[in-house]
Amino acid sequence: MEKEYLRLEYIIFDNLGDLDEKDQELVNNAIEASSRAYAPYSNFHVGAAIRLSNNMIIQGNNQENIAYPSGLCAERVTLFYAHSAYPNEAIETIAIYANNIEKTYKEIITPCGACRQVMAEIQTVQNMPLRVILLSPLMKGIILPSVNLLLPFQFEL
Repeated sequence: MEKEYLRLEYIIFDNLGDLDEKDQELVNNAIEASSRAYAPYSNFHVGAAIRLSNNMIIQGNNQENIAYPSGLCAERVTLFYAHSAYPNEAIETIAIYANNIEKTYKEIITPCGACRQVMAEIQTVQNMPLRVILLSPLMKGIILPSVNLLLPFQFEL
């Protein structure tokens, strides 16, 4: 038996001005997308924006349904649309913004396990890292160079 160690290395930013122009644009698209979320039950509005390898940005948001769990998270809405509409374009970066319109969270809200697994599989299929930017309502966040940091022991066949 031997002991292994997992090292996580990521970037923390304190405001949007710390990001380069492309990342600022992507984050602003995620914020905009969150404003159109359909979340009448949780009031938890999540927006996602992805940048494809052709530089196109695609937005998505969470869609709830009274027949829980029929809704879908913003990350999967966005990723599935991008993969179906642009199957030959790699997804370079996903920015995710979450906010509850009833109370302000100070911390970054991370993707659920199902979304992490979908992101991990997309990263595997496209054979290149999928960067992840997570943003709090206070405009602070983290940048992960790969989904592997969100799901280091992903399900693979």
